[in-house]
Amino acid sequence: MAGKPRHGTATLVAVAVVLGWLVVGAVAGPYAGKLGDVATNDNAAFLPTDAEATRAQDLAAGFVKEPTTPALVVYERTSGITAADRQQAAADAAEFARVPGVVGPLPPPIPSEDGQALQVVVPIDDSAGERISEVVDELRRIAGNGSGGLTVNVAGPAGLLADLIEVFTAIDGTLLVVTLVVVLVILLIVYRSPVLWIAPLLAAGMSFALAAVFVYLLADAGVVKLNGQAQGILTVLVFGAGTDYALLLIARYREELHRHDRPPAAMRAAWRGAAPAIVASGGTTIASLLCLLLSSLNSNRALGPVAAIGIAATLLVMLTFLPALLVLGGRWAFWPRVPHPDRADPQTEHRLWTRIADFVARRARPVWLVTAVALAVLALGLTQLGATTLGQSDLFTTRTDSVAGQEVIARHYPGGTGSPATIFTRQQTAQQVAEVARGVPGVAAVRPVTGDTAGPPDPAAPPRVVDGRIELEATLADPPDSDAAERTIRDLREAVHRVPGADAVVGGFTAINVDTSDAATRDQNVIIPVVLAVIALILALLLRALLAPLLLILTVLLSYAATLGLCALVFRYLFDFPGVDASFPLFAFVFLVALGIDYNIFLMSRVRQESVRRGTRPGVRHGLVVTGGVITSAGVVLAATFSALAVLPLVVLVELGVAVAVGVLIDTIVVRSLLVPALAHDLGPRIWWPGRLSRAPQPEERPTDAR
Repeated sequence: MAGKPRHGTATLVAVAVVLGWLVVGAVAGPYAGKLGDVATNDNAAFLPTDAEATRAQDLAAGFVKEPTTPALVVYERTSGITAADRQQAAADAAEFARVPGVVGPLPPPIPSEDGQALQVVVPIDDSAGERISEVVDELRRIAGNGSGGLTVNVAGPAGLLADLIEVFTAIDGTLLVVTLVVVLVILLIVYRSPVLWIAPLLAAGMSFALAAVFVYLLADAGVVKLNGQAQGILTVLVFGAGTDYALLLIARYREELHRHDRPPAAMRAAWRGAAPAIVASGGTTIASLLCLLLSSLNSNRALGPVAAIGIAATLLVMLTFLPALLVLGGRWAFWPRVPHPDRADPQTEHRLWTRIADFVARRARPVWLVTAVALAVLALGLTQLGATTLGQSDLFTTRTDSVAGQEVIARHYPGGTGSPATIFTRQQTAQQVAEVARGVPGVAAVRPVTGDTAGPPDPAAPPRVVDGRIELEATLADPPDSDAAERTIRDLREAVHRVPGADAVVGGFTAINVDTSDAATRDQNVIIPVVLAVIALILALLLRALLAPLLLILTVLLSYAATLGLCALVFRYLFDFPGVDASFPLFAFVFLVALGIDYNIFLMSRVRQESVRRGTRPGVRHGLVVTGGVITSAGVVLAATFSALAVLPLVVLVELGVAVAVGVLIDTIVVRSLLVPALAHDLGPRIWWPGRLSRAPQPEERPTDAR
């Protein structure tokens, strides 16, 4: 009878925990839908302060009363612009100037040399911020779509930004709903229970709500700069990782229910067995994500703490709220597959994984050699990844209005019209710098900025001088978001920097892209080694060995290379994507390694527990039997949740979602099920070198455990 009061007390504690979390959820829930209110999607704001494009922006502020972002309204008639078309464009321009947020008066429409297009440059006040999309929407309403053979599009940096903002506003609703549906379907398949899915899904939702509160408050206070990309990743990361942790705890709980008469006792045993691995997994992921704080790009630095907050909130909820829910549900939460206290052998419940473990034990060396070679072959696809970055017309999976407009501009105007490179130089060297700039291949025209901004440029007007500097505008021959334009900017910078005493600074839309790409390359070279060192240290402390962490890191790197190799082929030949975003390799690495190492931890922490009791090789076999199913299920859940990013019409998020989904599946099905256990079994006790376990006496092995 002494156990009954303890059982009653445990139930009361569980009720109190659940009620407390429900109160927290009621307060935090509304913030999950408000993250878009504090998101910023201006790429220039994320540049490092020492970037040349950033310095150019600072200098540009002195040459204008109001910093602006141009929208380019382009009218096209392939049979030739008519007088009526010119009248419509002029009337539209007059109406554009009256739109709040537009800095007028506007210059007259610019005709193309071939006579098939007109272009109106509409500068929009930068202080509009996220409201720039509302201004662009009004421009599109005024201009219409055209008729009678005339087409009208709104493009340029402002048009692109407006389309991006429109996409990111869908994250709060569309992505969350898709992620919930995906997780629900997989949980129903995994548990085959009409009840059990409720607990992990409710806990994952609570984790997201808790994370949203802290992210919202930090972004609102200006501590972090949240953007739409980080917002989308936060959603899938919390639900994916949260469901993974739930699967691990529930699997251990089910196992312990076969050994204990009362659910609270079973949960205590399950918590003691699973919590260290879950905490180590979450801690490793948090540490890896926080390495993004070393990034020179503000957008990457923001993603690190935002995602780390999501994982921390998930850990807290999954180790408190979820256990309390499961205790209250008791055994019948698993109905119709109710676990009874029959001391059942786990191998009777894991027949498939018993056969796989026996196969790995019998053929350990051939298994790890073949899988390693297969992954290395996939890694050869990296040669197809290429160095091509995504331009404006490549950002979206659909053909947006800004993309259509940019295509029109490219057909009829020098590519950089409406979005010129800006050159700031000393007044004394301005003429020399202009001549040097005109001589750079890819530069179509160079002119000084005068004080008169209304009407067409007057060649006779004197240039405007601010603090002894003059601003020059260099129109590029190629579209401002193209690889050719970026090469021109690099050549232009090299040329004007050589002018003695000019102290020339080159900025503009294309320069921002160049500096962002350079910063991304620098971040990869700095952050990737730091992440590997942090993970190796955590694994060494967890496994109390040095050889095992080193080998696990190598398997993760091999899995990462194989994933990128396979994805390179998929992106190029299946999806027909022209390239990858500059941040893709780093983001893919951080998420694949940080999340992939989770499965190493889940497997090897259990293998070590079993090795202490059974010996290393039997411990490897038993660890694979009892964790194989749950790790595979967790991998499928995480892969499915990240693949939900594909519902957003942005190539960069589709690429990241596909890469993480493919990488996690490779990790769970190949690396964690075959490569790692086969390698550990082949090495035997040496895997724990130099720890004490590597020298511990080994029990006599059964035939299935022999190499």
